[in-house]
Amino acid sequence: MSVKQFRTSVAAICLACFVSSVLADQPADKAEQDFLRLRRSEANELVALETAIASYQKTDQGEQILVDLIGAVHIADKRYYDELNKAFETYDIVLYELVAPRNTTPTPGARSANPVSFLQLTMKNILSLQFQLDCIDYSKKNFVHADMTPEEFAESMDQRGESMMQMFLRMFGQSIAMQSRDPARNGDAQLFAALFAKPEVRALSLKRIMAEQFEDMEAATAVLDGPEGSTIVTERNKAALRVLKQQLEAGHARIAIFYGAAHLPDMEERLAADFQLKRTGTKWLTAWDLSTDDPAASE
Repeated sequence: MSVKQFRTSVAAICLACFVSSVLADQPADKAEQDFLRLRRSEANELVALETAIASYQKTDQGEQILVDLIGAVHIADKRYYDELNKAFETYDIVLYELVAPRNTTPTPGARSANPVSFLQLTMKNILSLQFQLDCIDYSKKNFVHADMTPEEFAESMDQRGESMMQMFLRMFGQSIAMQSRDPARNGDAQLFAALFAKPEVRALSLKRIMAEQFEDMEAATAVLDGPEGSTIVTERNKAALRVLKQQLEAGHARIAIFYGAAHLPDMEERLAADFQLKRTGTKWLTAWDLSTDDPAASE
C-alpha cells in the first residue's frame, strides 16, 4: 500500500467509524463533552485511544432512570469488545446502531458488499485489530435495534439532497486541508517508515499514526452535520431516541445506547432537551492499546 493510499484509507475509515475527538490540551469543560480521546504518557507518547461511557440520570416519579451513551469504535482491540460485552449485561436494554431492516441482528462473520465495510475490514487487517460485528454479541435478549432502515435512510438522504460520496468528499477535503495547514505533523516520511517497518512493530506504528489523525477529526466530522443536520447523524439519532422513548415507556430504567462516537454530542443535547437527563459521570475504555505491540490485545 502506498503512502497516498494509506492516507485515503485513513480518511475513509474515519468516515466509516464516525468518530470525533479533541486535542489533549483543550479546556476541561470542553473535554466533558467528548466521547473519544487520546491518552498520552508524561513523555507525550501516545498510549491509548479511548472511548467514553457517559452516564445520564434523572428521578422520575420516584424512579431512578439511567441512560448511558457508549461510544463505539468499529475496529478495535478484542479486549475492548470483551469489556463492552460484560458491561452490556448490566443493562435492561442496549440500543444499537445498524442501518438495516427492522430488528436485524448482526451475526459474526457477516460481510457487507458496500465500500465502507470493505475499508473497515482492510484497516482491521492492516492494524491487527478486530471488527466490531465479529466481537459484540448482538444475540443477547436485551439488545434492541435502534436505527433507520435502508429505505428510510435513502429517503431521508434524497429529501436532503445528500449522497454518501458527497459526505466522503466533504470529510476527505477537510482532512487534506488540515494536513496542508500542518504538513510536518503527519509527514509522508513518517508513514513511509511505518509501512516498511519490521512486522513486529508495523501495526503499532500505523495505529499511532492513525490515532493522531483522530486528534483533528472533530472539525472534519463537523462537515457531515451542517446547520440543518444530516441523515447520517441527525436523522439516525432521532430514530434511536424514538426507540429510547418506547423503551422508557415500557418501564425499562437502565438503558445503554451503543453508537458511533460522532453521534453522541448531538445525542447528549437531545437527552437534555427532550428527556431532561443530565450527565453525572464518565468512564473511559481503552479501544486501542498504543503502549505496546501486544498481540493478546487484538486476538
